[in-house]
Amino acid sequence: MNFNKLAIAAGLAGVCVASGAHAATLDDVKARGQLRCGINTGIPGFAFTDSAGNWQGFDVALCKAVAAAIFGEPNVEYVSLTGKTRFTALASGEVDMLSRNTTWTYSRDTDLKLDFAGVNYYDGQGFIVSKELGVASASELDGATICIQTGTTTELNLADYFRANNMSYEPVPIETETEAKEKFLANACDVYTTDASGLAATRSSYPNPGDYMILPEIISKEPLGPAVRHGDSEWGDIVRWSLNALIVAEEKGITAENVKEMASAAGDDPEVNRLLGTEGEYGAMMGLDQDWAVNAIAATGNYGEIFDTFLGPDTEIGLERGLNALYTDGGILYAPPFR
Repeated sequence: MNFNKLAIAAGLAGVCVASGAHAATLDDVKARGQLRCGINTGIPGFAFTDSAGNWQGFDVALCKAVAAAIFGEPNVEYVSLTGKTRFTALASGEVDMLSRNTTWTYSRDTDLKLDFAGVNYYDGQGFIVSKELGVASASELDGATICIQTGTTTELNLADYFRANNMSYEPVPIETETEAKEKFLANACDVYTTDASGLAATRSSYPNPGDYMILPEIISKEPLGPAVRHGDSEWGDIVRWSLNALIVAEEKGITAENVKEMASAAGDDPEVNRLLGTEGEYGAMMGLDQDWAVNAIAATGNYGEIFDTFLGPDTEIGLERGLNALYTDGGILYAPPFR
């Protein structure tokens, strides 16, 4: 009996210690007064600096939403990270989260000890070539030189695809989108391969975008999403539900413009009421204020607004929603219920 009591006491003590550790990231962020968010070094539409030198983009918006959920406004320090440096920066605590077109994979989840807080863009790997190359399919790329970012899933996908199709290629390693653009346009490689969204984004910045074509093959599944460190469930919840809030907001017609008016009084939709803090104590469940989701949505707009602003058909990137449309509009995007 005494042994059992000691074991139980030790177990409870372990839970207490673990609980304290789990809250560390939120405490650190609050004490710092700023979220440190790891983003791309620069890619049109996803992470780029505007004419005033401020970071903007689809992935950057999620950083802002998380920060606004915590502070009421988007207090963010952006840390530019390459494919090679992003995971080390997160593991070491240099950044609090990644919002950097990062694919959710088995080994990254289990071996690298990352927790992915959902998918904010469903993508797949493709290829871009100059039309002068005279190819219309990836099956014609045997012997090609291919620019490939190191430290990414695209390296492995490329090797798998060429092996499965009994083709060879010569890799040209690059570390950043800027380097990829420079080498590809300088004909240092025949082909550039990365996520299809990244290809569309990169092509939009070429001097003559119409001279290049994205081949039809998509050779992988690339569920891109924000990531945090293992062992901090409370922090992971904040990032996860900040993303979910933006998705539900689009579904419910909540926008940056109307969110504060809708939050001023309870309406007829119980889920909207819970999301906007007019019903229940859902902010307190994560250690946040009752209007955490209101602040996140007000800072960035809903998911659809963010997509349309930075990636949509009316932008230079020109992407359709596709799989990233809401499930009610033929896509696969939806968030778990707020209840």
